[in-house]
Amino acid sequence: MLAVSLILYGYAGGSWLIFALLILAPDLSALGYLAGNKVGASTYNLFHNYLLPAMLALYGFFGANPLALQIALIWFAHIGADRLLGYGLKYPSAFKDTHLNRV
Repeated sequence: MLAVSLILYGYAGGSWLIFALLILAPDLSALGYLAGNKVGASTYNLFHNYLLPAMLALYGFFGANPLALQIALIWFAHIGADRLLGYGLKYPSAFKDTHLNRV
């Protein structure tokens, strides 16, 4: 997912400066952990699954909105990098408990 997202982002003519500025933006969802493990896991998982960026990508593609498509590709790249590094969706038991392993 990371590699495909990078290739498509380059093909879409996205700014690599914007890419660098936004690549970690989905991690802001971890701020939900300030309200506890259950809320934190829910907000983190909401922004670290493929549903929202897929919806944004469809809007960007079919709505002829290149910026929306590029943001979706950055988001896909972030999720792909997380999975590559072993970070999965969170369980409400603890931040380190994920669907891939315990990190």
